[in-house]
Amino acid sequence: MFNRELVKGSTSLLLLQLLAEKDMYGYEIVKEMEKRSDKAFQVKEGTLYPALHKLEKQEVIEAYWLDQQKGPSRKYYRITENGQEILRQKTKEWKSFVSAIEKVIGRNGYDSV
Repeated sequence: MFNRELVKGSTSLLLLQLLAEKDMYGYEIVKEMEKRSDKAFQVKEGTLYPALHKLEKQEVIEAYWLDQQKGPSRKYYRITENGQEILRQKTKEWKSFVSAIEKVIGRNGYDSV
């Protein structure tokens, strides 16, 4: 498990990336994030839904309800056009950040840690 602050800072990037690939409902987002990260990201409802609501308020994602053949309707989320642009910016920023971190920590001989 990662430090909570590290995950908190990257949650919006992860959510936008998943929703750029397809519309998803909350539980589906959680499961997909766990699967892709080999369970390193186990997002709780108390983290997920406030993050989704914040992104909705920023108008980078939007929600809609979809009726199910079995069971109640589900609330799905999708990325907006503005969200696509924010995702491009955040991805570029993240890659630059990781590159800079690697330049610093790669010099100390602890590469195998």
